Amino acid sequence: MPMRRLRLLSANIQAGSSTRGYQDYVTRSWSHVLPAGNKRGALDTIAELAGQHDIVGLQEADPGSLRSGFTNQTHYLAQRAGFAYWSHQPNRSVAGVASSANGLLSRLEPRRVEDHPLPGRVKGRGVLTASFGNGRDALTVAIAHLSLGSQSRRSQLDFIADLLSDMPHAVLMGDFNCDPEQPEMQALYRRTQLQPPARCLPTFPSWRPQRAIDHMLVTPALSMAAMQALPAAQSDHLALSVALDVPDSALQ
Repeated sequence: MPMRRLRLLSANIQAGSSTRGYQDYVTRSWSHVLPAGNKRGALDTIAELAGQHDIVGLQEADPGSLRSGFTNQTHYLAQRAGFAYWSHQPNRSVAGVASSANGLLSRLEPRRVEDHPLPGRVKGRGVLTASFGNGRDALTVAIAHLSLGSQSRRSQLDFIADLLSDMPHAVLMGDFNCDPEQPEMQALYRRTQLQPPARCLPTFPSWRPQRAIDHMLVTPALSMAAMQALPAAQSDHLALSVALDVPDSALQ
């Protein structure tokens, strides 16, 4: 079967903020609600990384609130890294001061992009899906940022399982806020063809990675040739970069 190799990236970019240690959550907390000059430089660094890939999923990209200087960061990265296609899914907004979104950057034209709010005790989470072929066999990429609480994650993963249950060429990427062996993850593996990762790369915190909470899960019809964790500027998460072999038929 003819295959095409694609490079995929998943990155929680923390809205371009810089976090180099736990103390920064306190001493630099202002940067999460107010614009800072170094955010543009951080975005340019992230654009260099993103530009080496074909499809990029972003989490915590600011869609244009005060803290980003009213810059839609997904659009900025698409322009800076030369992506022809982009989309974003604004989720949380704090009084217009700080907002957060999932984002998609792609060199391939998606046939369909869909925005789904996720259930949870606190609203403001979502999953963004993009299909790159036709019908059930299309390559479908889902980008999500799950909740901190296990009960909310369980309901969110149940929702995502419904979306991806009959898709043989699916990728689910993002910040899961849990490791892939947690009990709430099991329904996802049972009800979809998505598989637990063959190996877990610690991604959090970025300055001393200890927890594998950022993942890229794929179905068996897709072959993962390589995976590595890379800095996303000064975000508190490392990004995941994957080389993926995809059947040509899933992109037609």
